[in-house]
Amino acid sequence: MSKEKVILAYSGGLDTTALIPWLKENFDYEVICCCVNCGQGDELDGLEERAKLSGASKLYIEDITDEFCDEYVVPCVQAHAVYENKYLLGTSMARPVIAKRLVEIARKEGATTICHGATGKGNDQIRFELGIKALAPDLKIIAAWRNDKWTLDSREAEIEYCKQHGIDLPFSADSSYSRDRNLWHISHEGLELEDPANEPNFNHLLVLGVSPEEAPDEGEYVTMTFEKGVPKSINGKEMKVSEIIAELNRLGGKHGIGIIDIVENRVVGMKSRGVYETPGGTILYEAHQQLEELILDRETTEMKINLGNKFAQIVYEGKWFSPLREAIQAFIESTQEYVTGEVKFKLYKGNIIKAGTKSPYSLYNEDLASFTTGDMYDHHDAEGFITLFGLSTKVRALKHQELNK
Repeated sequence: MSKEKVILAYSGGLDTTALIPWLKENFDYEVICCCVNCGQGDELDGLEERAKLSGASKLYIEDITDEFCDEYVVPCVQAHAVYENKYLLGTSMARPVIAKRLVEIARKEGATTICHGATGKGNDQIRFELGIKALAPDLKIIAAWRNDKWTLDSREAEIEYCKQHGIDLPFSADSSYSRDRNLWHISHEGLELEDPANEPNFNHLLVLGVSPEEAPDEGEYVTMTFEKGVPKSINGKEMKVSEIIAELNRLGGKHGIGIIDIVENRVVGMKSRGVYETPGGTILYEAHQQLEELILDRETTEMKINLGNKFAQIVYEGKWFSPLREAIQAFIESTQEYVTGEVKFKLYKGNIIKAGTKSPYSLYNEDLASFTTGDMYDHHDAEGFITLFGLSTKVRALKHQELNK
């Protein structure tokens, strides 16, 4: 009788490599590894050899970078989804698309279980598992770090465990930052960041760019175009979204853009401190918002801000595959119908400085906005408007005046 199959979310790192013999030994599964590439840029060479050497029956390397950018990143940019005013959701928006691909491979292989190596203290366990439950409620999930059979509580223990199983790995036991990378961003946790009283050691820490102090002393102009809220070109060159993000990462990294240091509230209730580098994403959010300012009316803008915050919370909490996310996204997409135009800005030492925005759908009317009186606006009309707009304020003040006598 053939063994049950488990799909292991595999990065090639120490944790997920140790999971291969652990799953075979404790559950007697056939282990199929799945490495999902969202543009993390890590060396994928040698992964297959490592997975097989560790006892996996096969390895899938799935490049979903374009799906990630087009179907997960773009809606977040259009919603201007920012968690707790700072975090541009780099890890959060990648987890649902990874979960989706793991489920697809599980179906293809006839597997009964999916295993992930996310820690029992973090957000990622929630995001992976909510994604899997939404798409394949019948599949079993093994979260190694929450499993009683998982006793490997340090890198040293994991290295020793692998050695005992004949797996000699090029990993050292040194502690370094805990990082998560994809095309959109890289996050850093651990070491000096564990104490919020410590300043980050940026020279040691940064991967995608430099600090503003190290950035060039001369600014650089960039021109972008959007069509219906989707980025289309940089400096006149049309590219797909993933290429635009990669190029903005290069430009933003060079000029020290998009470094944030945040103490955030995790879904599980604790606070965690991290440094995120999102150079291209920061530029993309800002450029999109500069264009939108010209085009959306006041009431729609106000509602969009509220729903954008809600959208960020939904994505952060791992509820991508939910009716509410779909409903909010439908609203956001309807607001993007006329978000078409050109945005110019200057990158300089961590800053994105506006340098002119234009759109055929701009609601900015020079006749109305200028200080000279035009046909559409009679200054006297403001008097009646203010009387009615301030009526409740005046009535309340009169009442208080009467009572105080």
